[in-house]
Amino acid sequence: MTTVSEPLSTVQTSVPCPFCGILCDDLEVTTGPSGLKVTKNGCTKAVAGFERQVSGASPMIAGKPSTLPEALCAATQIIKAARLPLYGGLGTDVDGIRAVMALADKSGGVVDHALSEGQYRNFRVLQSQGWFMTTLTEARNRADLIVVVGSDLHQLHPRFFERIVNPTVSMLSETPAKRTVVFLGKGLDTSGVSGPGIGEVISIPCPLEQVSEVLSALKAELRGTPLNSAEIAGVRAATITDLAGRCRKAAYGVMVWAPPSLAFPHAELTVGLVSELVKEINVTNRFACLSLGGNEGAVSAGAVCSWQSGYPLRVSFASGKPDYDPLRYVIPKMLATGDGDALLWISSFTPDLGPPATTVPTIVLGTPGVKLSGTPAVFIPVGTPGADHAGRIVRCDNVVTLPLKDLKRSNLPKVSDLLAAIELAL
Repeated sequence: MTTVSEPLSTVQTSVPCPFCGILCDDLEVTTGPSGLKVTKNGCTKAVAGFERQVSGASPMIAGKPSTLPEALCAATQIIKAARLPLYGGLGTDVDGIRAVMALADKSGGVVDHALSEGQYRNFRVLQSQGWFMTTLTEARNRADLIVVVGSDLHQLHPRFFERIVNPTVSMLSETPAKRTVVFLGKGLDTSGVSGPGIGEVISIPCPLEQVSEVLSALKAELRGTPLNSAEIAGVRAATITDLAGRCRKAAYGVMVWAPPSLAFPHAELTVGLVSELVKEINVTNRFACLSLGGNEGAVSAGAVCSWQSGYPLRVSFASGKPDYDPLRYVIPKMLATGDGDALLWISSFTPDLGPPATTVPTIVLGTPGVKLSGTPAVFIPVGTPGADHAGRIVRCDNVVTLPLKDLKRSNLPKVSDLLAAIELAL
C-alpha cells in the first residue's frame, strides 16, 4: 500500500507584508516544517518579521507557566477590578482593533496607540487646516519631483524608493520620465535612491529641527518675496531659489514625510508648513502631500478608532460614551501620573513594541520574544496577522485595506479572539 506524503514546503506568491506601513504585496514566501522563508522581494523588515521563530511560547501568570484558560481568567479579573483600564500598544490588525474598541467600551477604558505621538503630528494639521494628500499609487504613476522632508524613509520603509520612486513602468507610460528626488534635512539615508527611473538626487542638509525655516523660505520664494538673507538654517538662498524653480516646473510634485522621523518639539508646525506649501503650489501646478508611517498597525488603529468612536485615538469610555482628549488620554503620561490602574498591552507584529515600565497590573498580548520591561501579571503569546493567521490592515495612505494571508507559521491565537473572550467574561 502506497501513501501520498504531504509536500515538505509550498511557495506562496503575492504575499502582503504587514511589517511596515507600505504593505508591499508582491513577496514570495516559502512555507515548510522549519518555518517561513522570504525568497523574493523581501526587505530587512520582511525577513526579520516572517522568518522569526515563534514556537515554544506559552501563557504565563506572574512569570509562571499557565494554561490559556487560566491566563484569560486572570486577565479578566484584572480588567474587572480596574477603575480605569488602559489599552495600549495596539500593534494588531483591523479585527484586533475592533475587539479593543468593544472591550474598552464595555470596561470603560482608554484607547491609545504606542506610536500615536508621531501620528498626532499629522492629526493636528488635518484637524486644524486640512491638506491635499496623494496616495502611493498616484505618486508611483505621476510624480516627477519628490521632496523628502526631514525623514529617513529608507530606514523606516526599505522598499519605498524601489516600489514608488523608481518604477520600471507606470500606468501612464511604459517608459516613465526620470524623477528628481530632493532630500531636505541632515543625515538622511539616500542609499535607496538608485535605478533607471532616477534622474537627479539632491541633498539639502540642514538640522532636522530647522527644516521648517527652510520651508518658510521656500514658501516666501514661491510667493515672489525676495529672501533677505544669503543663508537660512545653513542652506544657501540660491539653493532654496533653485528648489522653488523645480517646484514651479514640476508636472506632479510630491512632498513626503514620515511622522516618526519628525521627533522634535512642535513638529506639527513643519507638517503644517508642508500642507500650506502644497496648497499654494496647487493654484498653478499639481502638487500633493504623502505621509508614510503606519508601522505596528498604527494607521489601522487610528482608522478603526475614528470609524467607531468618531475620534482618532486617545479616547476614553469611562463616562459610558467616547470622550476625546488628545492631551489627557496619552497612556505613558497617564501611567506616570497614576491616572490608570491596569494596562492591557498589545504587540503582535514585532518584538520591539514592548510595554512601558509601570507598577500597575499589566496584561501583555504579545508576539513571542516581545521586549518586556518587567514581569507582567499576565502574558499571552499571540499570532502575527499575515504570518500566523489571516487578517486585514490599513495601508499608510489610508485608502486601501489589504487582506493578509494565513501562512500557518504557528497556531498562536488571534488578538481579536482573546479580547472577545475577555469581553464576554466581564
